[in-house]
Amino acid sequence: MDTLAPDRINPQRRRFLGTAAAGVAAASLGLFAHRAQAATPSRNAPPRARMTPAFGPVKQIRAGVLDIGYIDAGPADGTPVLLLHGWPYDIHSYAEVVPLLVANGYRVIVPHLRGHGSTRFLSPDTPRNGQPAALADDVIQLMDALEIPRAVIAGYDWGGRSADIVAALHPERVKALVAVSGYLIGSQQAAQAPLAPEAELQWWYQFYFATDRGRAGYTANRHDFAKLIWKLASPKWAFDDATFDRSATALHNEDHVDIVIHNYRWRLGLAQGEAKYDATERTLATFPSIGVPTITLEGDANGAPHPAPESYAKRYTGKYEHRLLTGGIGHNPPQEAPQAFAQAVMDADRM
Repeated sequence: MDTLAPDRINPQRRRFLGTAAAGVAAASLGLFAHRAQAATPSRNAPPRARMTPAFGPVKQIRAGVLDIGYIDAGPADGTPVLLLHGWPYDIHSYAEVVPLLVANGYRVIVPHLRGHGSTRFLSPDTPRNGQPAALADDVIQLMDALEIPRAVIAGYDWGGRSADIVAALHPERVKALVAVSGYLIGSQQAAQAPLAPEAELQWWYQFYFATDRGRAGYTANRHDFAKLIWKLASPKWAFDDATFDRSATALHNEDHVDIVIHNYRWRLGLAQGEAKYDATERTLATFPSIGVPTITLEGDANGAPHPAPESYAKRYTGKYEHRLLTGGIGHNPPQEAPQAFAQAVMDADRM
């Protein structure tokens, strides 16, 4: 969870506390024909856990240094869409988005990120590297393994950052982009600038992970830790235990703790990355523009650190639109507002 460039975060847009609101119910895609908004809760809607369709089966493919677990749904000749999840979440963030896109003729691929679910490293000797350049490279490696030359890419949190990086560095591979919380590209150097105390507070878990105590605590309590993050990041999302527990199983990957701890320590300059990504990180540190057609999304109740839309709009130099999802939508829009998210993917594809 969070962005890589905290110096650009607007602390007034954060909320960590809030009362749980009713779950967002399904609505027709026609309600989101142009400027997508959050669905209005239906008084007759069943609980979210019973609404979510079956998701699977999970396939495996060797791609780069990983054996990646992924969902592949829809017609093989449909326009490919890659959906990238964040931390501490999993592929089930997209369980309701996938059938909406498949119904509209898309081929939809949803991979488990490294350190999540059934994704595994091929070699025990490969560094358990969580730096952003490595996660973004996994996307390119997966596309190559699946022989997908070009795709619509969408994501939030860690997945949104990877989607931004791929779009910035490999625009020829990206037909269109949907990025929750917008431009999340940053650098170790940018992260060295101290923030105001209120803003620093939002990053408590990053400082926790910088300690041996934090690593031990996350190892022992990752289920409860992740559930707390879900609540803080989406304070008005009334997810139930079944919904959370289904995703939490993905966090028990044997490499999960290593990847998460390295990711956050790398950001603070407390851990080194791999030398093969040095040139990539130097490029990312210049904050490259993104020229592919893009729709950025933000929930009106996002409790996680995130930049203000006006701070990043200029980074998108192609066809561009920003959408605010209202109605108590937090940090995980594909799961909290699946119709709005799916509509954004389709609209970005048509830009």
